[in-house]
Amino acid sequence: MKTSVIIPVYNAEKYVTNAVQSALQFDEVFEVILVEDKSPDNALEVCKELTEKHQRVKLFQHPDQQNHGAGASRNLGIKNASGDYIAFLDADDFYLPNRFDAEKELFQNPEVDGVYGAIGVHYWSDKAKEQYFPVYGDKLTTVYKRYPAEDVFPGLIGMRGSFGLFSIDALTVRKSALEKMDALMKTDLKLHQDTDFLMRLAFYTKLYPGILDQPVAVRGVHESNRISQVDSGKVKPATTRILLWNHLKTWAQNEPKMPDAELLHITRMHRSFIIANAPYIKKWWMILKYLLTDFRSIRSGLYNINFRKALF
Repeated sequence: MKTSVIIPVYNAEKYVTNAVQSALQFDEVFEVILVEDKSPDNALEVCKELTEKHQRVKLFQHPDQQNHGAGASRNLGIKNASGDYIAFLDADDFYLPNRFDAEKELFQNPEVDGVYGAIGVHYWSDKAKEQYFPVYGDKLTTVYKRYPAEDVFPGLIGMRGSFGLFSIDALTVRKSALEKMDALMKTDLKLHQDTDFLMRLAFYTKLYPGILDQPVAVRGVHESNRISQVDSGKVKPATTRILLWNHLKTWAQNEPKMPDAELLHITRMHRSFIIANAPYIKKWWMILKYLLTDFRSIRSGLYNINFRKALF
């Protein structure tokens, strides 16, 4: 394997060295691409030191050297990658020694476009553990059983019951397979652009399960994680997920090969988050309306913990 590992770097001077070292332990890693996104800290200098120390580490910035977000940074990394495979890693996360064990076998099958696995949790400080352990615990983020490739997209959008999910840190994809997609990362999504990418990737390509019962990478949790603030409720989750599902709905409506059942389900999920985020009186008016016209929109929301919190 000749794998390019793409690491967007923003406000991560404390963590990026560990992330890079975790990737360089593998012979399968041909290069580590750092995309520094105008960090307010000293991350750029740390990245420069890493390129001087390690021949396989390459550093890029956006042409205007401004901040463009994780999605645009990953896109820039993909554009400059010269490996046959693409893997991703957030700058405050890290790989475990088994990261590419499944890939080495599965990618011998030319029908396999991508492989996904499970990730664990690491708390970078006692304070972070105190704040976010109720959210993440010591649980695996994983898909709960080994699904065929055609079930991954319906599973990720919630049509297969308790499907589970996987992180972009645990994904490896053939670079050539990305040409099947309508677009790479959506750059106007500030949060959940990786979730949007994974769902669309699962629609256009064939993704297969790798190691699901133990972590192949670790999510690093600290006090300034933006997504942790959403997951914990410090930022209202329904607000950010309305934007995600609105993107998915617009894409699904314009995708000629989208099955009607999947389009309807995405529409209902989008609606459920709108209901969750509505003012109290409007919320209950919408609930009564859709109980009469499309009760499954309500049921989709009731299965979502963020929707239940928003109701009461």
